Amino acid sequence: MGMGQAKIPSTGEQIWAGVALLVIDFMVIACAVYVYGIAGWADSYDSDTTNASRASESASQASWLLVGGAVVTGGGLLALGWRIPGIVQLVVLGGTAALFSSAAGG
Repeated sequence: MGMGQAKIPSTGEQIWAGVALLVIDFMVIACAVYVYGIAGWADSYDSDTTNASRASESASQASWLLVGGAVVTGGGLLALGWRIPGIVQLVVLGGTAALFSSAAGG
């Protein structure tokens, strides 16, 4: 193995990394859902309907945050040769971003 070559991680290492990142992903997603829920709850008490919905704004922000996380972590891991956790990051964060995006639009 030369100096320029990286050690290719084993499948077991990749699975454990994917599981650890999945736990972190779920914590971030839970926070985003909580903020979205609180914003929706606050919207229900706001009588002024001319302003943009706070829930829609928070869903849009969560969507961008999750897309950025998917690109940075998923893309970075794939670039480093960590295929399993990279794909997990792209699917979980990207899929959740799509859900928040649809909530922001509707």
